[in-house]
Amino acid sequence: MLTSALAGFAASAVLIIAIGAQNAFVLRQGLRREHVIPVVVTCAVSDLLLIAAGIAGLGAAVSARPAAVTVVRWVGAAFLLAYAALAARRAWRPSALRPTDRAPATLRATLLTCLALTYLNPHVYLDTVLLLGTVAQQQESRWLFGTGAAVASGAWFAALGLGAHRLSPVLSRPAAWRALDGLIAVVMAAIAITLIA
Repeated sequence: MLTSALAGFAASAVLIIAIGAQNAFVLRQGLRREHVIPVVVTCAVSDLLLIAAGIAGLGAAVSARPAAVTVVRWVGAAFLLAYAALAARRAWRPSALRPTDRAPATLRATLLTCLALTYLNPHVYLDTVLLLGTVAQQQESRWLFGTGAAVASGAWFAALGLGAHRLSPVLSRPAAWRALDGLIAVVMAAIAITLIA
């Protein structure tokens, strides 16, 4: 039983640690110290729900409908390209990169962006619903596997969001923010291109 939970933890950790839309957003919020706890909770709960849906069988149902997968891919790619353009614009304008240069976003706007980056990103479905859901079906206890996966997800988002402030001395310079936003723009665009290629 414990091996199922550990397998879930390891599988989720391997998938979630890669830089993606969700991680980049959590990191940016952590660096800005803006609505960090609500963002971390939103991401962790969203992953929990998606992992549970995959374990319950949604992954198999979605894969049986290729047209739905295609629509999700194109909508997600469009959203990621738009987010990449915003990050590129921030990287182009150094004055917009300092955490104190602009008024903080409202909690509502921040959570809506977080939810969009989570649920409009097809990679989230591929990783949590399809891949983890499929692997869970092969475990001795699929729900313990899911518990381990959800714990890994929550721990990662908490570490990323709450630990990001430790990077603030490095990222207090506009050039560092420019590099971070430039990296975010490239990663988002690359993910979007792989979705439609």
